[in-house]
Amino acid sequence: MTDLLVRLSERGFIQDQTPGLQDRLAQGPIVAYIGFDPTADSLHVGNLVPVMGLAWLQRSGGTPIPLVGGGTGMVGDPSGKRNERPILSVAEIDANAEKIRAQLTKFLSFEGPNAARMRNNADWLREVSLMEFLRDTGKHFTLNYMLQKESVRSRMETGISFTEFSYMLVQAYDFWHLFRTEACELQMGGSDQWGNITAGTELVARRESTQVHGLVFPLLTTSSGAKFGKSEDGNIWLDPARTTPGQFYQFWYNTDDRDIERCLKLFTFLPLEEVAESMRAQAANPSQRPAQRRLAEDLTARVHGLEELQRIIDANRMLFQKRGDDSLALGEDEIVERSLPEGVPRHPVSVAQLEPGLPLVEVLVATGLASSKSDARRGIQGKGYYVDGAQIADPDYRLREKHFNPTADGGPRFLILRKGKKNHVALVIE
Repeated sequence: MTDLLVRLSERGFIQDQTPGLQDRLAQGPIVAYIGFDPTADSLHVGNLVPVMGLAWLQRSGGTPIPLVGGGTGMVGDPSGKRNERPILSVAEIDANAEKIRAQLTKFLSFEGPNAARMRNNADWLREVSLMEFLRDTGKHFTLNYMLQKESVRSRMETGISFTEFSYMLVQAYDFWHLFRTEACELQMGGSDQWGNITAGTELVARRESTQVHGLVFPLLTTSSGAKFGKSEDGNIWLDPARTTPGQFYQFWYNTDDRDIERCLKLFTFLPLEEVAESMRAQAANPSQRPAQRRLAEDLTARVHGLEELQRIIDANRMLFQKRGDDSLALGEDEIVERSLPEGVPRHPVSVAQLEPGLPLVEVLVATGLASSKSDARRGIQGKGYYVDGAQIADPDYRLREKHFNPTADGGPRFLILRKGKKNHVALVIE
Protein backbone atom coordinates (compact mmCIF):
# COMPACT_ATOMS: atom_id res chain seq x y z
CA MET A 1 0.00 0.00 0.00
CA THR A 2 2.98 2.30 -0.35
CA ASP A 3 1.24 4.14 -3.20
CA LEU A 4 -1.76 5.26 -1.10
CA LEU A 5 -0.21 8.41 0.35
CA VAL A 6 1.30 9.30 -3.02
CA ARG A 7 -2.10 8.92 -4.67
CA LEU A 8 -3.87 10.94 -2.04
CA SER A 9 -1.22 13.64 -2.03
CA GLU A 10 -1.26 14.03 -5.83
CA ARG A 11 -5.02 14.49 -5.74
CA GLY A 12 -4.99 17.02 -2.88
CA PHE A 13 -6.42 14.90 -0.07
CA ILE A 14 -3.81 15.15 2.67
CA GLN A 15 -3.88 17.89 5.32
CA ASP A 16 -2.05 16.10 8.13
CA GLN A 17 -1.06 12.62 9.28
CA THR A 18 0.46 10.95 12.32
CA PRO A 19 4.16 10.05 12.27
CA GLY A 20 5.01 6.58 11.05
CA LEU A 21 1.99 6.09 8.78
CA GLN A 22 4.11 5.68 5.66
CA ASP A 23 6.22 3.00 7.39
CA ARG A 24 3.07 1.14 8.46
CA LEU A 25 1.62 1.19 4.93
CA ALA A 26 4.87 -0.23 3.59
CA GLN A 27 4.25 -3.32 5.73
CA GLY A 28 1.06 -4.27 3.87
CA PRO A 29 -2.71 -3.68 3.70
CA ILE A 30 -4.38 -1.73 6.48
CA VAL A 31 -7.93 -1.47 7.82
CA ALA A 32 -9.19 2.11 8.11
CA TYR A 33 -12.42 3.79 9.15
CA ILE A 34 -14.24 7.08 8.79
CA GLY A 35 -17.29 8.07 10.81
CA PHE A 36 -20.41 9.62 9.30
CA ASP A 37 -22.76 11.63 11.47
CA PRO A 38 -26.44 10.58 11.06
CA THR A 39 -27.96 13.94 12.01
CA ALA A 40 -29.64 14.01 8.56
CA ASP A 41 -31.14 11.27 6.42
CA SER A 42 -28.66 11.89 3.61
CA LEU A 43 -25.02 12.61 2.94
CA HIS A 44 -24.26 15.86 1.12
CA VAL A 45 -21.50 16.72 -1.31
CA GLY A 46 -19.36 18.07 1.54
CA ASN A 47 -19.13 14.46 2.79
CA LEU A 48 -17.66 13.24 -0.49
CA VAL A 49 -14.03 14.05 0.31
CA PRO A 50 -13.87 11.48 3.17
CA VAL A 51 -16.00 9.05 1.13
CA MET A 52 -13.52 9.27 -1.75
CA GLY A 53 -10.66 8.89 0.73
CA LEU A 54 -12.10 5.54 1.81
CA ALA A 55 -12.62 4.55 -1.83
CA TRP A 56 -9.00 5.27 -2.74
CA LEU A 57 -7.84 3.32 0.30
CA GLN A 58 -9.84 0.33 -0.94
CA ARG A 59 -8.48 0.69 -4.47
CA SER A 60 -4.98 0.63 -2.99
CA GLY A 61 -5.59 -2.69 -1.25
CA GLY A 62 -6.86 -1.52 2.15
CA THR A 63 -10.11 -2.46 3.84
CA PRO A 64 -12.49 0.46 4.49
CA ILE A 65 -14.94 0.64 7.37
CA PRO A 66 -17.59 3.32 6.87
CA LEU A 67 -18.86 3.83 10.41
CA VAL A 68 -22.34 5.27 10.82
CA GLY A 69 -22.57 7.15 14.12
CA GLY A 70 -25.81 5.77 15.50
CA GLY A 71 -24.24 5.96 18.96
CA THR A 72 -22.11 9.11 18.72
CA GLY A 73 -25.08 10.85 17.07
CA MET A 74 -26.76 10.69 20.48
CA VAL A 75 -23.95 12.85 21.90
CA GLY A 76 -23.15 15.34 19.13
CA ASP A 77 -19.74 16.37 17.81
CA PRO A 78 -18.79 19.98 18.71
CA SER A 79 -16.08 20.10 16.00
CA GLY A 80 -16.59 23.09 13.71
CA LYS A 81 -19.83 24.12 15.45
CA ARG A 82 -20.50 27.35 17.33
CA ASN A 83 -23.58 25.98 19.03
CA GLU A 84 -24.62 22.62 20.37
CA ARG A 85 -26.23 20.28 17.88
CA PRO A 86 -29.86 19.29 18.43
CA ILE A 87 -30.22 15.83 19.95
CA LEU A 88 -32.31 13.51 17.79
CA SER A 89 -34.37 10.61 19.04
CA VAL A 90 -32.95 7.09 18.78
CA ALA A 91 -35.59 6.25 16.14
CA GLU A 92 -34.57 9.28 14.01
CA ILE A 93 -30.87 8.42 14.27
CA ASP A 94 -31.46 4.79 13.31
CA ALA A 95 -33.60 5.77 10.30
CA ASN A 96 -30.96 8.26 9.11
CA ALA A 97 -28.20 5.68 9.55
CA GLU A 98 -29.97 3.20 7.27
CA LYS A 99 -30.31 5.76 4.46
CA ILE A 100 -26.66 6.81 4.72
CA ARG A 101 -25.65 3.17 4.60
CA ALA A 102 -27.38 2.78 1.22
CA GLN A 103 -25.72 5.89 -0.25
CA LEU A 104 -22.21 4.73 0.66
CA THR A 105 -22.62 1.57 -1.42
CA LYS A 106 -22.35 3.71 -4.56
CA PHE A 107 -18.70 4.49 -3.83
CA LEU A 108 -17.40 1.42 -2.04
CA SER A 109 -17.34 -2.26 -2.96
CA PHE A 110 -18.85 -4.60 -0.40
CA GLU A 111 -17.57 -7.72 -2.14
CA GLY A 112 -14.12 -9.21 -2.68
CA PRO A 113 -11.06 -9.87 -0.52
CA ASN A 114 -10.95 -6.33 0.93
CA ALA A 115 -14.70 -5.73 0.95
CA ALA A 116 -15.91 -2.68 2.81
CA ARG A 117 -17.39 -3.41 6.24
CA MET A 118 -20.33 -1.21 7.19
CA ARG A 119 -20.58 -0.69 10.94
CA ASN A 120 -22.82 1.31 13.29
CA ASN A 121 -21.30 2.35 16.61
CA ALA A 122 -24.72 2.12 18.22
CA ASP A 123 -24.07 -1.64 18.31
CA TRP A 124 -21.47 -1.21 21.05
CA LEU A 125 -21.78 2.30 22.50
CA ARG A 126 -25.37 1.85 23.65
CA GLU A 127 -24.27 -1.17 25.65
CA VAL A 128 -21.42 0.53 27.52
CA SER A 129 -22.26 1.50 31.10
CA LEU A 130 -21.22 4.88 32.46
CA MET A 131 -19.04 3.37 35.18
CA GLU A 132 -17.27 1.12 32.67
CA PHE A 133 -16.66 4.06 30.32
CA LEU A 134 -15.24 6.29 33.07
CA ARG A 135 -13.00 3.50 34.37
CA ASP A 136 -11.64 2.20 31.06
CA THR A 137 -11.61 5.36 28.94
CA GLY A 138 -11.98 8.53 31.01
CA LYS A 139 -9.07 7.74 33.31
CA HIS A 140 -6.61 7.90 30.40
CA PHE A 141 -7.25 11.61 29.65
CA THR A 142 -6.48 14.67 31.72
CA LEU A 143 -8.64 17.76 31.72
CA ASN A 144 -5.71 19.80 30.40
CA TYR A 145 -5.32 17.42 27.45
CA MET A 146 -8.98 17.81 26.50
CA LEU A 147 -9.01 21.60 26.89
CA GLN A 148 -6.15 21.92 24.42
CA LYS A 149 -8.24 20.42 21.60
CA GLU A 150 -9.51 22.96 19.11
CA SER A 151 -13.05 21.54 19.14
CA VAL A 152 -13.26 22.36 22.86
CA ARG A 153 -11.13 25.51 22.97
CA SER A 154 -13.17 27.21 20.24
CA ARG A 155 -16.34 26.75 22.26
CA MET A 156 -15.12 27.96 25.65
CA GLU A 157 -16.51 31.48 25.22
CA THR A 158 -19.96 30.49 23.94
CA GLY A 159 -20.15 27.47 26.23
CA ILE A 160 -19.99 23.73 25.78
CA SER A 161 -22.03 21.10 27.59
CA PHE A 162 -20.46 18.17 29.39
CA THR A 163 -22.12 15.95 26.78
CA GLU A 164 -20.24 17.54 23.87
CA PHE A 165 -17.11 18.02 25.97
CA SER A 166 -16.94 14.24 26.37
CA TYR A 167 -17.50 13.56 22.66
CA MET A 168 -13.81 13.10 21.85
CA LEU A 169 -13.62 10.32 24.45
CA VAL A 170 -16.59 8.55 22.88
CA GLN A 171 -14.97 8.74 19.44
CA ALA A 172 -11.68 7.57 20.95
CA TYR A 173 -13.56 4.57 22.34
CA ASP A 174 -14.77 3.80 18.79
CA PHE A 175 -11.18 3.65 17.53
CA TRP A 176 -10.17 1.37 20.39
CA HIS A 177 -13.19 -0.90 19.82
CA LEU A 178 -12.52 -1.16 16.08
CA PHE A 179 -8.86 -1.89 16.74
CA ARG A 180 -9.82 -4.76 19.06
CA THR A 181 -12.65 -6.20 16.92
CA GLU A 182 -11.66 -5.32 13.34
CA ALA A 183 -7.86 -4.90 13.54
CA CYS A 184 -8.41 -1.28 12.43
CA GLU A 185 -5.21 0.77 12.59
CA LEU A 186 -6.14 4.00 10.79
CA GLN A 187 -8.83 6.61 11.24
CA MET A 188 -9.40 9.23 8.55
CA GLY A 189 -11.63 12.30 8.38
CA GLY A 190 -11.84 16.04 7.80
CA SER A 191 -9.20 18.25 9.36
CA ASP A 192 -11.72 19.38 11.99
CA GLN A 193 -11.54 15.80 13.32
CA TRP A 194 -7.81 15.91 14.08
CA GLY A 195 -8.31 16.35 17.82
CA ASN A 196 -10.80 13.50 18.03
CA ILE A 197 -8.63 11.21 15.92
CA THR A 198 -5.47 11.82 17.94
CA ALA A 199 -7.46 11.18 21.13
CA GLY A 200 -8.24 7.77 19.64
CA THR A 201 -4.60 7.03 18.86
CA GLU A 202 -3.78 8.06 22.44
CA LEU A 203 -6.37 5.72 23.93
CA VAL A 204 -5.22 2.73 21.86
CA ALA A 205 -1.61 3.44 22.81
CA ARG A 206 -2.46 3.55 26.51
CA ARG A 207 -4.79 0.55 26.61
CA GLU A 208 -3.05 -1.70 24.07
CA SER A 209 0.56 -0.42 24.12
CA THR A 210 0.64 -0.19 20.34
CA GLN A 211 0.61 2.52 17.69
CA VAL A 212 -2.32 3.32 15.41
CA HIS A 213 -2.59 6.19 12.98
CA GLY A 214 -4.65 9.13 11.79
CA LEU A 215 -4.93 11.03 8.52
CA VAL A 216 -7.08 14.09 7.82
CA PHE A 217 -8.28 15.80 4.66
CA PRO A 218 -8.59 19.56 4.06
CA LEU A 219 -11.92 21.26 4.65
CA LEU A 220 -12.80 22.73 1.28
CA THR A 221 -13.78 26.24 0.37
CA THR A 222 -14.36 27.57 -3.12
CA SER A 223 -12.04 30.11 -4.75
CA SER A 224 -14.58 32.77 -3.83
CA GLY A 225 -14.14 31.86 -0.16
CA ALA A 226 -17.53 30.19 0.29
CA LYS A 227 -17.97 26.88 2.09
CA PHE A 228 -17.90 24.07 -0.44
CA GLY A 229 -21.11 22.13 -1.09
CA LYS A 230 -23.56 24.96 -0.50
CA SER A 231 -25.97 26.60 -2.91
CA GLU A 232 -28.47 29.42 -2.45
CA ASP A 233 -30.93 26.81 -1.18
CA GLY A 234 -28.49 25.20 1.28
CA ASN A 235 -26.69 21.85 1.16
CA ILE A 236 -26.46 19.81 -2.04
CA TRP A 237 -27.66 16.39 -0.92
CA LEU A 238 -27.17 12.94 -2.42
CA ASP A 239 -30.80 12.03 -1.72
CA PRO A 240 -32.92 12.92 -4.80
CA ALA A 241 -35.83 13.79 -2.51
CA ARG A 242 -33.73 16.61 -1.02
CA THR A 243 -31.76 17.70 -4.10
CA THR A 244 -33.15 16.62 -7.46
CA PRO A 245 -30.74 14.88 -9.87
CA GLY A 246 -31.03 17.90 -12.18
CA GLN A 247 -30.03 20.29 -9.42
CA PHE A 248 -27.22 17.93 -8.41
CA TYR A 249 -25.90 17.88 -11.99
CA GLN A 250 -26.20 21.66 -12.28
CA PHE A 251 -24.26 22.22 -9.05
CA TRP A 252 -21.22 20.44 -10.48
CA TYR A 253 -21.68 21.95 -13.94
CA ASN A 254 -21.58 25.44 -12.38
CA THR A 255 -18.19 24.79 -10.73
CA ASP A 256 -15.98 27.85 -10.97
CA ASP A 257 -13.17 27.53 -13.55
CA ARG A 258 -10.70 28.17 -10.71
CA ASP A 259 -11.98 25.13 -8.80
CA ILE A 260 -12.63 22.62 -11.56
CA GLU A 261 -9.22 20.89 -11.65
CA ARG A 262 -9.21 20.38 -7.89
CA CYS A 263 -12.78 18.98 -8.03
CA LEU A 264 -11.91 16.54 -10.81
CA LYS A 265 -9.01 15.25 -8.72
CA LEU A 266 -10.97 15.00 -5.49
CA PHE A 267 -14.38 13.77 -6.60
CA THR A 268 -13.72 11.44 -9.53
CA PHE A 269 -11.60 8.36 -10.12
CA LEU A 270 -10.31 9.73 -13.42
CA PRO A 271 -6.57 9.12 -13.90
CA LEU A 272 -4.56 12.32 -13.54
CA GLU A 273 -3.70 12.13 -17.26
CA GLU A 274 -7.41 12.37 -18.09
CA VAL A 275 -7.85 15.23 -15.65
CA ALA A 276 -5.02 17.05 -17.44
CA GLU A 277 -6.66 16.31 -20.79
CA SER A 278 -9.95 17.77 -19.55
CA MET A 279 -8.14 20.89 -18.39
CA ARG A 280 -6.48 21.28 -21.82
CA ALA A 281 -9.91 21.03 -23.44
CA GLN A 282 -11.19 23.58 -20.93
CA ALA A 283 -8.39 26.01 -21.76
CA ALA A 284 -9.02 25.61 -25.49
CA ASN A 285 -12.78 26.18 -25.27
CA PRO A 286 -13.80 27.51 -21.84
CA SER A 287 -17.24 28.69 -22.96
CA GLN A 288 -18.27 25.07 -23.63
CA ARG A 289 -17.21 24.01 -20.08
CA PRO A 290 -15.93 20.54 -21.06
CA ALA A 291 -14.25 19.96 -17.69
CA GLN A 292 -17.39 20.93 -15.78
CA ARG A 293 -19.46 18.65 -18.00
CA ARG A 294 -17.08 15.76 -17.35
CA LEU A 295 -17.32 16.33 -13.60
CA ALA A 296 -21.11 16.67 -13.57
CA GLU A 297 -21.67 13.59 -15.71
CA ASP A 298 -19.26 11.43 -13.71
CA LEU A 299 -20.79 12.24 -10.33
CA THR A 300 -24.41 12.25 -11.46
CA ALA A 301 -24.01 8.81 -13.04
CA ARG A 302 -22.38 7.45 -9.87
CA VAL A 303 -24.93 8.88 -7.44
CA HIS A 304 -28.14 8.74 -9.50
CA GLY A 305 -27.42 6.22 -12.26
CA LEU A 306 -26.81 6.32 -16.01
CA GLU A 307 -30.49 6.42 -16.92
CA GLU A 308 -31.07 9.52 -14.81
CA LEU A 309 -27.96 11.14 -16.26
CA GLN A 310 -29.19 10.57 -19.80
CA ARG A 311 -32.54 12.13 -18.93
CA ILE A 312 -30.75 15.21 -17.60
CA ILE A 313 -28.52 15.43 -20.69
CA ASP A 314 -31.58 15.22 -22.94
CA ALA A 315 -33.33 17.93 -20.93
CA ASN A 316 -30.27 20.19 -21.01
CA ARG A 317 -29.91 19.66 -24.73
CA MET A 318 -33.42 21.00 -25.10
CA LEU A 319 -32.51 24.11 -23.10
CA PHE A 320 -29.78 24.99 -25.59
CA GLN A 321 -31.14 23.50 -28.84
CA LYS A 322 -31.76 25.79 -31.79
CA ARG A 323 -34.88 25.88 -33.91
CA GLY A 324 -34.60 25.90 -37.68
CA ASP A 325 -35.64 29.52 -38.11
CA ASP A 326 -36.27 32.66 -36.13
CA SER A 327 -40.05 32.30 -36.36
CA LEU A 328 -39.90 29.38 -33.91
CA ALA A 329 -42.91 27.84 -35.66
CA LEU A 330 -42.44 24.09 -35.94
CA GLY A 331 -43.58 22.16 -38.97
CA GLU A 332 -45.84 19.14 -38.43
CA ASP A 333 -42.97 16.73 -38.94
CA GLU A 334 -40.81 18.62 -36.44
CA ILE A 335 -43.18 18.51 -33.48
CA VAL A 336 -41.88 16.15 -30.81
CA GLU A 337 -43.01 15.62 -27.25
CA ARG A 338 -40.50 16.89 -24.70
CA SER A 339 -40.06 16.69 -20.96
CA LEU A 340 -40.24 19.87 -18.94
CA PRO A 341 -36.75 20.14 -17.36
CA GLU A 342 -36.66 19.86 -13.59
CA GLY A 343 -35.09 22.58 -11.52
CA VAL A 344 -36.03 25.30 -14.04
CA PRO A 345 -38.24 28.04 -12.54
CA ARG A 346 -41.73 28.11 -14.06
CA HIS A 347 -43.88 31.07 -15.00
CA PRO A 348 -47.53 30.59 -16.03
CA VAL A 349 -49.27 32.24 -18.98
CA SER A 350 -52.77 31.77 -20.38
CA VAL A 351 -53.96 31.04 -23.91
CA ALA A 352 -55.88 34.32 -23.79
CA GLN A 353 -52.64 36.23 -23.27
CA LEU A 354 -51.02 34.46 -26.20
CA GLU A 355 -53.81 34.95 -28.76
CA PRO A 356 -52.94 38.57 -29.59
CA GLY A 357 -49.25 37.78 -29.06
CA LEU A 358 -47.47 38.33 -25.74
CA PRO A 359 -44.65 40.92 -25.98
CA LEU A 360 -41.37 39.23 -25.12
CA VAL A 361 -40.07 42.28 -23.27
CA GLU A 362 -43.01 42.07 -20.86
CA VAL A 363 -42.41 38.39 -20.26
CA LEU A 364 -38.71 38.95 -19.57
CA VAL A 365 -39.57 41.51 -16.90
CA ALA A 366 -42.34 39.35 -15.38
CA THR A 367 -40.04 36.32 -15.13
CA GLY A 368 -37.13 38.28 -13.64
CA LEU A 369 -34.84 37.78 -16.63
CA ALA A 370 -34.83 41.56 -17.11
CA SER A 371 -35.14 44.36 -14.58
CA SER A 372 -37.24 46.61 -16.85
CA LYS A 373 -38.59 46.83 -20.37
CA SER A 374 -35.69 49.03 -21.39
CA ASP A 375 -33.26 46.49 -19.88
CA ALA A 376 -35.02 43.74 -21.84
CA ARG A 377 -34.82 45.71 -25.10
CA ARG A 378 -31.12 46.39 -24.61
CA GLY A 379 -30.53 42.72 -23.86
CA ILE A 380 -32.40 41.60 -26.99
CA GLN A 381 -30.50 44.08 -29.16
CA GLY A 382 -27.29 42.76 -27.58
CA LYS A 383 -28.29 39.20 -28.59
CA GLY A 384 -28.48 38.02 -25.00
CA TYR A 385 -31.91 36.32 -25.00
CA TYR A 386 -33.11 33.02 -26.46
CA VAL A 387 -36.49 31.36 -26.88
CA ASP A 388 -36.13 27.57 -27.01
CA GLY A 389 -32.55 27.99 -28.13
CA ALA A 390 -33.25 30.53 -30.90
CA GLN A 391 -31.60 33.90 -30.45
CA ILE A 392 -34.09 36.75 -30.61
CA ALA A 393 -32.99 39.95 -32.33
CA ASP A 394 -36.33 41.82 -32.57
CA PRO A 395 -37.23 43.88 -29.45
CA ASP A 396 -40.88 43.81 -30.58
CA TYR A 397 -41.01 40.00 -30.79
CA ARG A 398 -44.26 38.42 -29.53
CA LEU A 399 -44.85 34.92 -28.22
CA ARG A 400 -47.80 32.92 -29.52
CA GLU A 401 -49.38 29.60 -28.66
CA LYS A 402 -47.80 27.87 -31.66
CA HIS A 403 -44.34 28.36 -30.10
CA PHE A 404 -45.07 26.08 -27.13
CA ASN A 405 -43.92 22.43 -26.92
CA PRO A 406 -46.24 19.53 -26.05
CA THR A 407 -44.98 17.49 -23.07
CA ALA A 408 -44.27 13.79 -23.09
CA ASP A 409 -46.38 13.08 -19.99
CA GLY A 410 -49.44 15.00 -21.14
CA GLY A 411 -48.64 17.97 -18.92
CA PRO A 412 -48.87 21.65 -19.83
CA ARG A 413 -47.24 22.99 -22.98
CA PHE A 414 -44.16 25.10 -22.40
CA LEU A 415 -41.15 26.86 -23.87
CA ILE A 416 -37.80 27.81 -22.41
CA LEU A 417 -36.61 31.40 -22.08
CA ARG A 418 -32.89 31.80 -21.60
CA LYS A 419 -30.65 34.70 -20.68
CA GLY A 420 -26.99 34.05 -21.41
CA LYS A 421 -25.94 30.49 -20.55
CA LYS A 422 -27.16 29.90 -17.02
CA ASN A 423 -30.50 31.71 -16.48
CA HIS A 424 -33.57 29.78 -17.59
CA VAL A 425 -37.32 30.10 -17.08
CA ALA A 426 -39.96 27.70 -18.32
CA LEU A 427 -42.99 29.58 -19.63
CA VAL A 428 -45.94 27.23 -19.07
CA ILE A 429 -49.47 27.47 -20.47
CA GLU A 430 -51.95 27.15 -17.62
